Amino acid sequence: MSGGEVAGILVAVFWAILVSFIALVLVRLAQTLKATTKLVAEVSEQAVPLLADASATVRSANTQLARVDSIAADVQEVTANASALSSTVSSAFGGPLVKVAAFGYGVRRAIGRKAEPAPKTTVFVGRTAQDLPSARRGSRRTRGKG
Repeated sequence: MSGGEVAGILVAVFWAILVSFIALVLVRLAQTLKATTKLVAEVSEQAVPLLADASATVRSANTQLARVDSIAADVQEVTANASALSSTVSSAFGGPLVKVAAFGYGVRRAIGRKAEPAPKTTVFVGRTAQDLPSARRGSRRTRGKG
């Protein structure tokens, strides 16, 4: 065998090994593509119902939000009506009620003073001296000091 024949055999063996390796890679790639196709099909089968459920959930949420919006508008209207009613009642009855309460307080105070016995006093020229120290309760200096 000559050197050219040996080189030809080596090149043929190298090409055979290379073709075998490429064939093996292609077989593995085909298996991977089959598995990927199967996975994509399964995901598609499961995703379609999930998307339908998500769409139904979003529609339901929109319906509920519309209801909440109408309820909030009604509450706002009720609040405005209550505020208007409060101001009307305050303006209509507030002044007279304060006057009635002040009148009642004045009457109670007047009745309370008449029920107490008048203190004994001695009159000097230009002055009044009170005989009882307990009668000083109502004086301006001691009023509010317990």
